[in-house]
Formats: sequence, C-alpha cells, structure tokens
Amino acid sequence: MHFLPRLWSRPIAAGLVALAGALAAPAIASAAQSHQPGFVYVNDNTAGANTVAGFARQADGRLTPLAGSPFKTGGAGTGSGLASQGAIQVTSDGRYVIAVDAGSNQISVLRIQHDGALRPVSHGVVSSGGTTPVSVAEHHGLVYVANAGAGGSNYTGFTLSGGGRLRPLGRSTVALPDDAQPGDVLFNSTGRNFIGTRVGSSLIDSFSIGRDGRLTAAAGSPFAAQGPGPFGSEFRPTDSSQLFVSNAHGGAGNGTVSAFSVAADGALSSIGASPFADLETAPCWVEITHDGEFLFTVNTASGSISRYSIAPGGTLTLLGSTQVGNQSGVGAVDARLSTDGHTLYVDESSVAALGEFDVHGGQLTELGSASLPAGSAAAGVTTR
Repeated sequence: MHFLPRLWSRPIAAGLVALAGALAAPAIASAAQSHQPGFVYVNDNTAGANTVAGFARQADGRLTPLAGSPFKTGGAGTGSGLASQGAIQVTSDGRYVIAVDAGSNQISVLRIQHDGALRPVSHGVVSSGGTTPVSVAEHHGLVYVANAGAGGSNYTGFTLSGGGRLRPLGRSTVALPDDAQPGDVLFNSTGRNFIGTRVGSSLIDSFSIGRDGRLTAAAGSPFAAQGPGPFGSEFRPTDSSQLFVSNAHGGAGNGTVSAFSVAADGALSSIGASPFADLETAPCWVEITHDGEFLFTVNTASGSISRYSIAPGGTLTLLGSTQVGNQSGVGAVDARLSTDGHTLYVDESSVAALGEFDVHGGQLTELGSASLPAGSAAAGVTTR
C-alpha cells in the first residue's frame, strides 16, 4: 500500500504545512514583514450543493476572497452547524483539501492550485463509510473520518493516493453507539496515535496505529472524559504525547480543558490538576500555537476565546479571555492558526464572518473580519 512509507516519515503538525518555496525573513525584519501569505478555507456545509470558501491571506493576516470562491465540493451539506472540529483539513503535503459532505454521507478531495483556487480531483467524492460525517483527519496519506449519524456512527479509514484519490481501507471501521456523537478525530504528529472524542456520551477513544494503518484500541479505551461533552482536541505540536481536550457541556461558566499524557499504546493519564477551569461557557474548539507555548479555546456560548499558557509538563495556566467580534453571544464555531502562526482565524457563524486575530505570545488583537458567502453554515476552517 503506497501510503506506508510516508506514514512513518519525519513528524510534522498535522494539517499545518509550510508554503513551498517561501523565503525565510531576515532576522532584522519586523513582525509584520515576517508574516508569510497563504490561504484559508472554510467548509460552508451549504444546504444542497456543498461549497468551500477560499481566501488569500495577506502579509498582515487579513483575508480577501479568492477568485471563483466558493468552490463546489461535489457533495451536499446540511445547511446547519455540525457541532464538530476538523470538518475540513489541508493534507500533510499541502496539495489537497479534504472536506466532509454531511448532507450526502460523503467526503470530497479538492486540489489546491498555485493561486489557492480549488479544483475537484477525478473521482474525488466518495462515501464516508457511514452516515453524517463530521470530522476528518489525515497524516501522510492515511485518512480517518468520524461519522456521527444514527445507524452509521463510526470511525472509518481510507488511503489517499498521490493523485488525490481516496480508497477505503479494509477492516478499518470502528463502530460507535448511536449516542456517541463523535466531535473530533485527529492524529498526533508522529502518526502513531489517533484520538476521537464522543461528545454525546462523554468518552474519549484512544488508539495506536499499526503499519497497515488500522487502529488498535488502548487498554481501557474509551476513557471517561474529565468533564461532560469532550469536544475539541489537539496534540501539542512540540510534544506528541500531550493531548488537550475541551469539555463543553459543564454549564454556564463551568467549561474546562483537560490535559492528558498519551502512552505509545494510546493509554491516557491525567496531567497535574487537570481539568483546568475555563471560567466561560461551552469551550468547544481548541488550537495550540506552533511553538507549543499557548492554547486557545473558543467558547461558543460566551462568544469569547480563552487563552492559556502551557508549562513544559503540560499543565495549563489561564491568562484570560478575548471577546469575539467585540460583543457577547457570538456563536464562534471553529478556529485555526495560519501556517506561520501569526494569525488566528475564528469562524463566527452567527454573523457569517471569519474573524482575524493577530497572535503575539498568549495575547490576541482583533484585526477585523472577512465575510463568508451567502448560505454558508461554516462547519470548519483550515489553513495552508
């Protein structure tokens, strides 16, 4: 199987790929000058024909729509939020976008052109292997999707060819109960561990990955979450054994973020005094700076972003919160850092916009926002 040699190549942060040919900024350059342009993509999850909105990232982090955007995926969306993280991903090699089509039980692959425009690959729309796909993860040609629909909830594997063709990976499906409501799937940076959160039943699935790409559940998996509604998750970019999971359903002002140590076989153990208080409501989406120093979680019901510092051992210290859109109650639903780490893009679904925040250490400064296309249900955001 062609993906195996790449599966065990050098670690990189999944979904975050440096721009090919980018020149390093001179040491004396200002922070603004050191920003590298790139692209940002949003899974619109539009009712009927699904689309992906594409934006060009300017040197200062602000966005402008790409010519031809939004781009049709070839599948169908649901027209509403998916309550998940990772509904769209850029592949490890930076060549493709993979998006879930929750309305047609499919996933789509689109090729990224030199100008950032997206073009569907031949035979690029395939069955998700279940019902209502909500999250997808890719690592060097190995792909897993989380299906959340009753009667077809599972994790299912695929291989991705060099030409962008997805093929089902035999005997890879892990069935889930109808009440699981998986919210996020992801690989760690080595591609040796795989995590899935079950929002509905407050459990966390943890697996090791064999050389054939199939999953082996850790002893004790699924593990009880440390709070109700484990939702978004992220491995620390600088330590593939540290995992952070937001707990979204604790009620008003009672959100938390958990920190776990992940063994080679996938076993989870709590770090320090985990879970760590968020002091906001419904922390859902999690993003960590590329240097592994700071963690952000988007609090959907509070309309804010909580900011934490991460100690070397993985304990969290809450630094404060930043309002999204300078108002409360904005239903922010996802966040992703630019590939250079200087800008955080926050999907503000209730106002059909993509918020732009300058990142300096653990501080966020709002730059502005870019409008999303009419009809966008904004199911997720990714960057290249």
